[in-house]
Amino acid sequence: MSERERIRLLNPGPVTLTESVRRAMLGPDLCHREPAFADLMADVRSRLASVYETDRMEAVLITGSGTSAVEAMVGTLVPADRPVLVCANGVYGERIDKMLRLQGKQPILLRQDWTEAIDLEAVATRLADNPDISSVIAVHHETTTGRLNDLEALGAVCREYETPMLVDAVSSFGGAQLPLERWNAVACASNSNKCLHGVPGVAFVLARRDLLTSGTSHAPGLYLDLIANFDAQVAGYPAFTPAVQAMYALHQALVDLEAEGGWQARAADYAERTGRLVTGLAALGIEPLLDEGRSDILTSFRLPLRTTFDELYAHLRAENFVIYAGQKQMFDSIFRVAVMGDLHLDEIDRLVHLVSEV
Repeated sequence: MSERERIRLLNPGPVTLTESVRRAMLGPDLCHREPAFADLMADVRSRLASVYETDRMEAVLITGSGTSAVEAMVGTLVPADRPVLVCANGVYGERIDKMLRLQGKQPILLRQDWTEAIDLEAVATRLADNPDISSVIAVHHETTTGRLNDLEALGAVCREYETPMLVDAVSSFGGAQLPLERWNAVACASNSNKCLHGVPGVAFVLARRDLLTSGTSHAPGLYLDLIANFDAQVAGYPAFTPAVQAMYALHQALVDLEAEGGWQARAADYAERTGRLVTGLAALGIEPLLDEGRSDILTSFRLPLRTTFDELYAHLRAENFVIYAGQKQMFDSIFRVAVMGDLHLDEIDRLVHLVSEV
């Protein structure tokens, strides 16, 4: 791919692909009922379960976006006859609350301002006042602002009240630390096209094995029933037609992740890129939205005075850099830059230079 054709995707997924992942999608046409696909799927499931140190969890694959994995996780694992506590400090926590309501579940929404951290005292109060709460649900990396929520501290509260946690790790799996068992987390949801550097199309839930083998599903529908999908995949084949080429790409992305040093090396790369970005933009007077709790995966920046997002976007897009707008009420006040995918430090420097021209 020529320099002119190369697009630097600085949005929170999909990402700029490596050539190895791009080539993997040119694998042979494959029926999903053939042994060769069964072997591919089994290896992907095994590799996903091995990204972090856990021997109690299994991966269940879903063809869809990260949202489909989150919906499958909460739909299957949250009972309708008990309340569930949803911690929300951004769009994606609020989306989980909406999912649960549409599923006929009983969410208790603990909503924070989008620039605030999860209120741990409020979580403890809710759990103390309502011991029937079945689980606590939280977003790890809330890309609304780029906050990496402190699930270590939230997990300690969950453990104190003997309440399991369900984690939306859509924008952190593979690029940040996820000690799930220490957090008292029994499942997390993610997908192929963010920190894992695959392409959209394969989502997954990593869930505790005993939950998947229990036979107890609270799923309100067919397609996103984790238990049914798990049973089919363990037997050898997917329950529904998968995105075969996206599976090729995810397999290669997982091979590459391991060869590069795992999530630890990727997190270090992200930290270096983000450090370069934040320092460069600070020299231009452009500051991050959050003073603390920022992730190294995506950073929200305050728009410079007298500059609109559309103006900044157009200038950068003309040079094949794609940034991301703020959501809803933040559209006119911030822009977001993610550093996932096949990006290089000289490209970060080039981005800073281009911003200086606006």
